Amino acid sequence: MTANSTASAPHIYATMLARVVASVSALSAAGSLPPSLDTSRVVVEPPRDASHGDMATNAAMVLAKDAGKKPREVAEAIAERLRADDLVEKVDVAGPGFINITLKASAWTAALAAAIAAGTQYGRSQVGQGTKVNVEYVSANPTGPMHVGHCRGAVFGDALASLLAFVGFDVTREYYINDAGAQVDVLARSAYLRYREALGETIEIPEGLYPGDYLVPVGKKLAHDHGRTLLAQEEAEWLPVVRAATITMMMAAIRDDLAALNIDFDVFFSERSLIVGKSDQVAAAINFLRDAGHIYEGRLPPPKGAPVEDYEDREQTLFRASEFGDDVDRPLKKSDGAYTYFASDIAYHKSKVDRGFLKMIDVWGADHGGYIKRMKAAVAAISAGRADLDVKIVQLVKLLRNGEPVKMSKRSGDFVTLREVVDEVGRDAVRFMMLYRKNDAVLDFDLARVIEQSRDNPVFYVQYGHARCASIFRNAAAEVADLPQGAGEEAAVARAKFLSSASLDLLSDPAELSLMRRIALYPRAVEQAGLAHEPHRIAFYLYELASEFHSLWSLGSKEKPYLRFIIQNDLKITLARLALVQGVVTVLASGLNLLGVGAPEEMR
Repeated sequence: MTANSTASAPHIYATMLARVVASVSALSAAGSLPPSLDTSRVVVEPPRDASHGDMATNAAMVLAKDAGKKPREVAEAIAERLRADDLVEKVDVAGPGFINITLKASAWTAALAAAIAAGTQYGRSQVGQGTKVNVEYVSANPTGPMHVGHCRGAVFGDALASLLAFVGFDVTREYYINDAGAQVDVLARSAYLRYREALGETIEIPEGLYPGDYLVPVGKKLAHDHGRTLLAQEEAEWLPVVRAATITMMMAAIRDDLAALNIDFDVFFSERSLIVGKSDQVAAAINFLRDAGHIYEGRLPPPKGAPVEDYEDREQTLFRASEFGDDVDRPLKKSDGAYTYFASDIAYHKSKVDRGFLKMIDVWGADHGGYIKRMKAAVAAISAGRADLDVKIVQLVKLLRNGEPVKMSKRSGDFVTLREVVDEVGRDAVRFMMLYRKNDAVLDFDLARVIEQSRDNPVFYVQYGHARCASIFRNAAAEVADLPQGAGEEAAVARAKFLSSASLDLLSDPAELSLMRRIALYPRAVEQAGLAHEPHRIAFYLYELASEFHSLWSLGSKEKPYLRFIIQNDLKITLARLALVQGVVTVLASGLNLLGVGAPEEMR
């Protein structure tokens, strides 16, 4: 939590940050510190070592230079102020000036009560302040079925969009359809062969065309719709007809594959629309940059070292990318006069700026890393430096089964399809495990491991935590007859209301306090994950929460596994511990929902 962030309902870390900043202001007002110190870099966060307390702040370390004092001296002054705070149990100053804070137990029970009361809204924030953000992801060429690599990008982008919306951004999910250029013409020629096959011809797929069986239905549809009429036409006549029909069918298949992951988009933007229609938007973007002085006619020097893919030794139209942080200037037209891919991408991102998106996130595959600098340069130029582009690279997925590489798909011809993986292991396993590693790290996805029912399988362990919570509530019915039962949000709201009067001060066991601290950390974890554009942090947090909850469960005996939660003839402690379970189930359900993963009431 940083000093300049806001939230609709401040959580415990935001509250303590505000109190640290207030302490600095009070010291400034008293003359102990200079006035108007910049506190924007002050943070309050969990300490790396839990033995150091509940929270730590860097306030003294970042303020000391401007204050003209030693960090330790500033730290002691701030600590003295904080010791008088009604939430604080003790404050220690360590090393050169680190401030470690231990809160009273009542602070954690109050945080638990807040979590229970907020329910599905717990952790929601307004740190995004309604800022419009465009998240573009997947954007796979409509030249074949979605594969496992697309799957990871799809899940990452979708979870990131959900996370950003949860912390207060105005999010638009967008898919860029690459339906222009040579690749879709190759696709159309491949589909035309399948059309001839559907009419009874024996065909061979030459090298360079798409061999997968997924185009067989396209060929049959073309035969049904056009009969033999296309056979009598020249390529220039049948190509646009076949191309349009094929793209339509391939996009329908892609949408269907994405639906299997519960992924949809607000906008499907066609690349072809940039150049087909009333105006040539690519030419307009180039003219816009030319008028701003960012385009010139010239020659590029021969590349040094590794070859540059778009280098041509000729006079050409160039974008001054090097003035905006790129390594070299970039060509916008090919030798035949056609636009480069980069020119179309400039026009596309200009359309985003024109639609009011000054904050953009593009999710790209591992092979596009070298494209980042030029695209950032283009966005800076077309927005006069007002827009920000964050490119998230999604690394490769290695598909395994029991540690061995999985064979390629017959349907696709050369890769395993997204749908095959989802059908085999289920949507929840795919989504959680695609997020249980940072996006820019290679992911080993083992089809056997992700369906194991063990602690070594994170998705099972987290979902099992939610199911265990539900089972505790069911088993509590014998001791607490009025406890609302059932699944779903309505039942959760009723149960939260019922437990709101529980005596949480009875939760004094160190393990219980530790679990409350973990629950209280959730809103901060959500904000940090959203601001960093890193949804994997939520997956990690959920696994840690589930692990701590399972450990608390295991403190009971085999004969009485609910011993820690349901105490016969002691309604007060039972209600308090059921409230703790309600806090856990609230956070697990919220976090799983952000990741697009189900929160089951029972495990099968």
